[in-house]
Amino acid sequence: MSALPSSRVDAKRFGRRFEALAAIGATAAGGVDRQALSAADACAQALMVQWGRERGFLALHDAAGNLFLRRPGTLPGEPLVLSGSHLDTQPTGGRFDGVYGVLAALEALEALEDAGLACRRGIEAVAWMNEEGSRFAPGMMGSAVLTGARTLRATLAVTDADGISVEEALRETRSALPALADRPLDTPVCAYVEAHIEQGPVLEREGIPLGVVTGIQGKHTFRVEVRGEAAHAGTAPRRERRDALLAATAMVQAMASEFADAEDIIKFTVGRFDVTPNAPSVVPRRVAFSIDLRHPESQRLQALAARVAQLCDAHRGPCEVQVERLVAADAIAFDAGIRDRIATAAAHLGVPVLSLPSLAGHDAGLVARIAPAGMIFIPCRAGITHHEDEFAEMDHMIAGVRVLADVLHGLAR
Repeated sequence: MSALPSSRVDAKRFGRRFEALAAIGATAAGGVDRQALSAADACAQALMVQWGRERGFLALHDAAGNLFLRRPGTLPGEPLVLSGSHLDTQPTGGRFDGVYGVLAALEALEALEDAGLACRRGIEAVAWMNEEGSRFAPGMMGSAVLTGARTLRATLAVTDADGISVEEALRETRSALPALADRPLDTPVCAYVEAHIEQGPVLEREGIPLGVVTGIQGKHTFRVEVRGEAAHAGTAPRRERRDALLAATAMVQAMASEFADAEDIIKFTVGRFDVTPNAPSVVPRRVAFSIDLRHPESQRLQALAARVAQLCDAHRGPCEVQVERLVAADAIAFDAGIRDRIATAAAHLGVPVLSLPSLAGHDAGLVARIAPAGMIFIPCRAGITHHEDEFAEMDHMIAGVRVLADVLHGLAR
């Protein structure tokens, strides 16, 4: 019997499973298109269920579509330790974002099983529903419902670009999976640890194989709809036009100018722009666009977010504008005790670490609302992410899994 589960982490087993999931939704350019509640997502979930059940783990689904694989503890009434991430990707996503954390959690459970280590608390590997938000907006839906940040009813009603609701897609996904036990949304949780690629260049640049994440910068997102009037491009006088596209671009340029800082700390992005009727010879009557606004200081972020509606109204011209805030997630500081456990486990294994913040949002930020939470980062090449060129070294992935396994053991013990 091993003293610690880290010594029983099986790199070959992890590698086989990583390649198997990378093949589900694989793109020609070497990435993955496995959007939330798609057929590919259901296939990946089914494979996770198969692997978990082969080791005797209990497979569960909750009302929000989150998938859990549970290694029971010796005291069934104890709150659970959770670890995981997400299986869904961007349309042209990479092979590592999200899936690494899910497989790391499963491998940690298997290492505990192989070491014959009984734990007082049960441990669950979780795959959160719709972290990316590419098919259904906003992202991190599953963890938001579980933590009470979003209602189940509002989440199920969200539709994708084809008018398919989350409720319909979730029903179809469940029909493609084997029968799963129900997990109540209010199941007690005592801790959460998520392993993830950094999605930034710091660890690679510093030559450090593992990051202890201090927290997550805040993120506010908006949907802006500008309403004008369609008109003939050749005959409508300029002074009489209600051009929704010109008004929308004026709003975007005004925000881009005001939110530009010399230190490049503010992150302002308009990633989606929908024009109606989107015809070459018609003045656009409607434009809808997204705003993603981020900053590591909550107070500063709130002040910036308050300016969004003001700037949109000031530059709407003869058009009407409606600004809807979708997400208002302020900066998160991760639990100091979890961070210490990660650093201690890494030191015991001789893995150098660097403390750093996460500039991207993660499910861990929401779980931190209900339980002590933390994150483990590993380097990714050139910081490239949400891209088919996304890459992480297997040695770094395994180092992260080994540290995670020992941390989960300590939390569950």
